[in-house]
Amino acid sequence: MEKNVQGGKAYGLLKSHQEEKLNSINEAFQSDPQYAEEEDLGSKLEMFKNKYMEFDLNDQGDIDIMGLKRMLEKLGVAKTHLELKKMMSEVIGGASKDTISYHDFLNMMLGKRNAILKLILMFEGMGKEQESKVVGPPGRKTFSDLP
Repeated sequence: MEKNVQGGKAYGLLKSHQEEKLNSINEAFQSDPQYAEEEDLGSKLEMFKNKYMEFDLNDQGDIDIMGLKRMLEKLGVAKTHLELKKMMSEVIGGASKDTISYHDFLNMMLGKRNAILKLILMFEGMGKEQESKVVGPPGRKTFSDLP
């Protein structure tokens, strides 16, 4: 078991502290003239923050290679270690780091460059939008449908 894993109140405190840090970065992006033309910037930043927090496994404010691996597996797009390293270098612009910071993540999602990770996350978001557009009552269930 990892020694840095926390639960209960300590974990909640850690997550709220992390969310405050990410909110301050979001505010900086909202006041950045480079992104003034971006549609629905506030809601996009909120969505990106939630997605980022979901996969920041080390709770240090960065997504490491295992967090990226878990993110892609959860989206049904498993990648090899080499592919993950290439994706990370695309996001961080070739810097010699082993993690993706929230700032790097936002630059990727809001920037013009089409990194593979950005495309995967965009298509995953589009799939969810289409799923949520299903209207009407759910289909009838029978006893044979029960687990």
